[in-house]
Amino acid sequence: MSEAAVRYLVFDVESVADGNLVSRLKYPDEGLPPQEAVNRFRAELLEEKGSDFIPYTYQVPVSVAIAKLDIELNLIDQVVLDAPAFRPPVITEHFWRGWKAYRRPTFVTFNGRSFDIPLMELAAFRFGLSVPDWFNLNAKNFEQSRYRYNNEAHFDLYDILTNYGASRFTGGLNLAANLLGKPGKMEIEGWMVQDLYHEGQLEEINEYCRCDVLDTYFVFLRCCVLLGKITLEREQELIHQTKHWLELRTAETPIYQTYLDGWGDWENPWE
Repeated sequence: MSEAAVRYLVFDVESVADGNLVSRLKYPDEGLPPQEAVNRFRAELLEEKGSDFIPYTYQVPVSVAIAKLDIELNLIDQVVLDAPAFRPPVITEHFWRGWKAYRRPTFVTFNGRSFDIPLMELAAFRFGLSVPDWFNLNAKNFEQSRYRYNNEAHFDLYDILTNYGASRFTGGLNLAANLLGKPGKMEIEGWMVQDLYHEGQLEEINEYCRCDVLDTYFVFLRCCVLLGKITLEREQELIHQTKHWLELRTAETPIYQTYLDGWGDWENPWE
């Protein structure tokens, strides 16, 4: 596959709390074991905020799934980084090195501006990686990759659907995918990732991440229809093409069969 052929990187990140960091910063005088510190922090957050989700600043990536698209929005490939070891430093290095190697394609996420990208930036900071092409601070403001309205660098679907945060998108990616007949959340949801990690189920986490990326890809296609970048007919053609692509790969990637089992076709009101 030619590096120049990749125009978009649709991706999703799953992360877990660094138990040693939580223990050291939240409970410095107690010497709590990592998992115990994480469980305690989660319980405190649940009581205080009604959610046990630990802020991304305490987290490291354990899964990054990426769908590679060409300029015509065809799905070229899907990968999970650093399989089967899924080491946070290596995942981070492969993520940023790959973006540069493919000549800085557009990132596509769902709410990645608030979570996935900041987490990967902080991971680069933590692991001592240089990403000057992303932190292009000498460019004009509107040309900088991290400029909020630079959709050529980062196309955040949540921003498109909420007018850059002017409204809330209750239901998230799961709702958006279901509007299009796609599976959305299946057996695993984001709040389960920390527990799965403690159980050593890294492969399952990465399979879940693959499915989220597929949902994101289909929501991206519909947003391209919404914005007039492609026609509805072209979107449907790409969806059928991708379904066939998945069917051909179920033996090597069994989670695709699970995704296909939950597949539904969008009900076209114009037919």
